Amino acid sequence: MFTGLIEEVGKIKAIKKSSRACVVQIGAAKVLEEIQVGDSVAVNGICLTVTDFDRSSFTVDVMPQTWQMTALAQLERGSSVNLEQAMAASDRFGGHFVSGHIDGKAQVQAIRPQGNAVVYDFRAGKALLDDMVNQGSVAIDGISLTLVQVDQGGFRVSVIPHTLDQTNLPQKKVGDWVNIETDMIGKYVKRFMAKAESSDLTEAYLREQGF
Repeated sequence: MFTGLIEEVGKIKAIKKSSRACVVQIGAAKVLEEIQVGDSVAVNGICLTVTDFDRSSFTVDVMPQTWQMTALAQLERGSSVNLEQAMAASDRFGGHFVSGHIDGKAQVQAIRPQGNAVVYDFRAGKALLDDMVNQGSVAIDGISLTLVQVDQGGFRVSVIPHTLDQTNLPQKKVGDWVNIETDMIGKYVKRFMAKAESSDLTEAYLREQGF
């Protein structure tokens, strides 16, 4: 479980691809202070398992499915990635519930300053947009952000200077793809409501049973 509050921006040091998997080595500092083999680290919002580490980097394995369905495929040596370690039970919860399981990708459509913030517009598919609401939460490359606007073609977020300073968002340009995880609680509510609507548990049935 993660919060969407980025701990540091790491750098891709090496990517080794094969027909069955991909091994990525990531340069870091802060997340290495307490890291262990087997720990979970969110890399651009993707929950990955540490398989090896040294004093300046750690290594993760990426399954072919994860590589194909996320924006990791656009990364290369030197690319910046957002990093967050899995939260401890005693941590203060400052963002929102982020699982590290990516729901899909979105593409940057526009970037423009607005006051002291920067507004990002993204294009996304209907499946992702159906799980978003205005003023709701979304994780973009692992960053916990608030949705300013959601419409039929995409969504918009406004990013404050602190978030820009602590993440790789300033390096994004129009046309880039990002990993998206929609709000976990919203997805559960939507699924339960859909089940209820398709079941025999109706108001008429409850009245017949004396409720």
